[in-house]
This record gives sequence, structure tokens and C-alpha cells, in this order.
Amino acid sequence: MILAALLLVFLFFFPIWKITLIAPQYPGGIGMYIWINKITGDTPGTLQNINILNHYVGMKFIEPDSIPELQYFQYIIAGMGLLALGLAWLNRRPLILAWVIVFILLGAAGIYDFYLWEYDYGHNLSPTAPIKVPGMAYQPPLFGRKELLNFVAYSYPNWGSLFFGLSILCGFAAFWFTKKKIK
Repeated sequence: MILAALLLVFLFFFPIWKITLIAPQYPGGIGMYIWINKITGDTPGTLQNINILNHYVGMKFIEPDSIPELQYFQYIIAGMGLLALGLAWLNRRPLILAWVIVFILLGAAGIYDFYLWEYDYGHNLSPTAPIKVPGMAYQPPLFGRKELLNFVAYSYPNWGSLFFGLSILCGFAAFWFTKKKIK
């Protein structure tokens, strides 16, 4: 459980997701990184460039400060890390299993919330957009590759997701190897 807690520290130093857009004007692609507390790009101006491109098709600007999850998710991760440290000290199998289950559910809720965020940005378009393609939605893929007009969007987990998953595996290993108390 101590290792599970320590792995969560890496979520503050590595992004959990990456969306890459490739187009003729961006042959090397531009990448947007989603962290537990911010959204960044390959360069300081990347997010601004993505917002300019999104404007043409009527998508809302991506404003990290207006995304509530980025404000509180870091505290959830810190809390789960502190809880893991407490459980390492308590060494109670049912509580360790409960931590693992809650953490898996938090991860699933995070992915679902990310899907809803992408859906909103890709479907709720401004009626005054300069470029309108009837029936077209610009939602990037949740996972994988998708063509959006002259762009190809790739969406995949990044290093932070690996540490998230390893933390869950360490929690499960702690559950598995903790001996049952004999009455």
C-alpha cells in the first residue's frame, strides 16, 4: 500500500491523457496533455492554437480554469494516497479491497466524465461558426483514432494513467498478500 501511495505522486508530474491532432498544416501534429490539475500543450501556445482551430467549427474554447474537475481531482488523488498510507499501517484486508474498488470506480468515473466533456465540446457547436458541415460532430475519440475533416485525432492514455493503473495493481497485491487474521 505504501508503493500504491507513492505511485500516485507521479500523477502530479505526468499527464494522464494525450490528444494529438495531425493535419496538413500540422504534419508533425499538435498535442494536448490532460493532467489531474491542468491542460497543457506541446508548446506554451498550443492550447491557444487549438482554441483558434476549434473556433472555426464552433467549438467552445478550452479553458482549463473553467473545468471543475481540474480544480478538485488533485485533492482526490492526494486523499487516496494518504488513505493508502493509513491502510498500509492498519493492514486490514477488507479495507484494502475497498480502497482498490473505490479507486477503480474513481478511474471509471473519470473516463466517463472525460467522455462527457469531449461530447459537449464536439457536439454543442456555435450556430455562428464560420465553417458548418451539416450533421458533423467534432468529438475526438475517447480512445484511438478518428478523422475530423482534414484532421486526424489520436487520443490515448499517457504516463500518468500508467502510474494510476500500477497503483491499483499494488493495492490489489497488498490485498492479495495480506494474511487473513485467524480468530
